[in-house]
This record gives sequence, structure tokens and C-alpha cells, in this order.
Amino acid sequence: MEKLSLIDSFSEFKELKGIDTETLMRILEDVLRGLLTKKYGTDKNCDIIVNPDKGDLEIWRSRTIVDDDQLTDPNAQITISEAIKFEPDFEVGDEYAEEIQISDFGRRDILAIRQNLIGKIQDYERANVYTKYKEKVGQIVIAEVYQVWKRELLAKDEDGIELILPKTEQIPTDFFHKGDTVKAVVLKVEMRNGIPNITLSRVSPIFLERLFEQEVPEIYDGLITIKNAVRQPGERAKLAVESYDDRIDPVGACVGMKGSRIHGIVRELKNENIDVIAYTPNADLYISRALAPAKVISVNVNEETKKADVFMNADQVSLAIGKGGYNIKLASKLTGYEIDVYRDTDMKYEDDVDLQDFSDEIDQWIIDTLKSIGCDTAKDVLAISKEDLERRTDLETETIEHIIDVLQSEFEDENYSSEN
Repeated sequence: MEKLSLIDSFSEFKELKGIDTETLMRILEDVLRGLLTKKYGTDKNCDIIVNPDKGDLEIWRSRTIVDDDQLTDPNAQITISEAIKFEPDFEVGDEYAEEIQISDFGRRDILAIRQNLIGKIQDYERANVYTKYKEKVGQIVIAEVYQVWKRELLAKDEDGIELILPKTEQIPTDFFHKGDTVKAVVLKVEMRNGIPNITLSRVSPIFLERLFEQEVPEIYDGLITIKNAVRQPGERAKLAVESYDDRIDPVGACVGMKGSRIHGIVRELKNENIDVIAYTPNADLYISRALAPAKVISVNVNEETKKADVFMNADQVSLAIGKGGYNIKLASKLTGYEIDVYRDTDMKYEDDVDLQDFSDEIDQWIIDTLKSIGCDTAKDVLAISKEDLERRTDLETETIEHIIDVLQSEFEDENYSSEN
């Protein structure tokens, strides 16, 4: 071990992942400097020459030559009588350099070098893992299930790094076996007793957002932005999207032709029902869209209390609430308003006309806009005030007045008015 060849003496370290020879040499130098300080009191007069190509190093200690009666610090000085034994030409004041052999340290010190080296390498690897995954928080990773327990499962990535997926972060219908591939988002990374603890999640709304980023190029490229995402894992999810390009339909782009883009996401989330809606700063319209598939008649918003009273036909209430109340709960989370749904008992018309029947007098895009807020018939529209229509549809005042005139002409004898 006199040359301390890493290739020969520390061959087991060559197989460690994530560490190269130069880094190994640097770690070894740190370990040796600690040992030199312990043995000589300081390492300041010591030089460690590392040769990564050969996998070895040399240790040299320099001391100043002094007269025999001037020796005060044996670690930094050497007497002239001792120095000339090695080189007769030495003089007082010269620097005397001697090579320190590893064998000079003794067996215990050599074992300490090895133990410290192992500890330093492990610390280095753990720090690397922590840094690597700290940067991956919020990103999707794919790993292989290594062990399944009652409260969590252990997975390993391609580098053999251990990842934890707790039961609470799994979709209720998830069921994994050893060897399965699991896809999840990195939820958090913590150091516990010096060991990085990496927690994954499949129930986080961020997981839903990242899946859409993978499937929808427009989101990845920044042409479409996800404004908010909420989930009841395994049951229902709502995603609000906005396009910065008027030529791109954000909802259509996310769903894809015949649902091609969203189908893969739904399968990954164990058939979770996903509602993709177009974001709008118009609170009334946003709330109406968030309650889909229910059709809304009117919305009264209180900005101060962040509450919204929503009125709809009796047969739409159950749709608005949804199975287990998930639809209305998610709509509230998505919009940021506390939503209360009411049956509109005043809406009892025996006769009505489908909005599509007015396509000769009202542009199709306007009809589609009215339908998007839950108005499928003429009387649905006439039941809403001009102000509410303008607020919920973003249509111009003149356009709304034209719509009302056209629809009222259909019910002239019934004296319908949109004014409250």
C-alpha cells in the first residue's frame, strides 16, 4: 500500500455509482488531510499530489532547517544535523521535503483512512441524490416497484435510487406488484438522519398538470396555460386552461381529436373523470363552466365574501352536485368561490323554443356562447337580465339587445322581459 493505488487498494469503490475517479481522489485528499492534521497538528506544510490517471497519490511534508539548538516545532522544523543525513549540501534556512509513506501511519490509521473514505463517499452520494431530486420536485418520474408494504411501496429509478410512494399518495384503485412500472410526480425531498427521503405522489393536482404537459404540445410550448387544477383522486378532476393564441381552442387541444390526448391521461389516473374548461376572468361564466355538466340559469356572486349563489332547473341540481358531492366541491376549489346551488322554482314554462331554431337570425357562435352558460332555449336566455348576460358571456351590449329582441318576438303575447 506504499503508493496507495486506488485501483489496487480501493477497487471496491470503482463500482460505486455517481462518482468519478477525480472526485474520489478529491475525497481521499480531504480524508488524508484530516489524518495529517491529527498526526502532526497541521496539514499546512503538507502537499498531496493526486494522479487520477494512475489512480495513486504522493504525500510530501516540508520543514524548515534550523540550528540544532533552535528547534521549537518538530512538525514545522528539522535540525541541520538531521537534514544533512539525507543531503550533505543542506544549509540552515533551506526547506527540507520528505515523502510520507502510507505505511508510516500504522495499521489503525490505514483502517481509519478506509472507513473515513467510505463515509465521505456515502455522504457525497447522498448529497448528490438530494440535490438531483430537489430539482425534480414537481416533475414526473418513472420507477420500478421494488417492494410493496401495507402503508407504502418502495420503488427504484434507473440509477437504483430508492423512492417512496405512500398509500395516502396513491389513487384508491391503484394496485401494484413487485416489478411493475409506476409513474408519479416528485412531491417532496427531505434529509432524515443524513439520508435523502424522496416522496412521490399520484394524487397531487400537479401530477395531473404534468400529464397534460406530456400529452399536449401546446401546453409544453406555453401556448396554452393551465390556470388551475383540482382533483378527487380516482373520481373526478377539473382543469381550467387558457390559450394565448386566439386561433387555438384550449379545451379542444387538451381533449384531442376524438379524445385521443385525454384518453391516455384518464387511463393513467384509473378512469378518473376529467372536465377541461376554458378559463375566463368573468366570475359568473367561470363558475357556470366549472359546474359542468350541469346547466346554469343564473349566478349571483359576492366578491367580498367569495360566495356564489347558482340557480338552475330542478333536474340539473343533481348534476351540479355530482356523485358524492365531488362536482360542486371541485368547482368551488377551482374557482375559489363557495358555491351554493338553488332550484329555480319560477322557471316553469309549458312552451319554449330551442335556441338552434334562431340560427337564421343569430350567429352560430353566439348561440354556442349562450349554450355554454346553460341556456339551451329562448326562455332560458330571457330569464336572465341584460346585465347578467353581459357579465356571463362577455358579449357586447348591442349584441345582447339584439338577441333579446329576436327571442322576445317569439313570445310577444306572453310579454316576457329580461329586465328585473
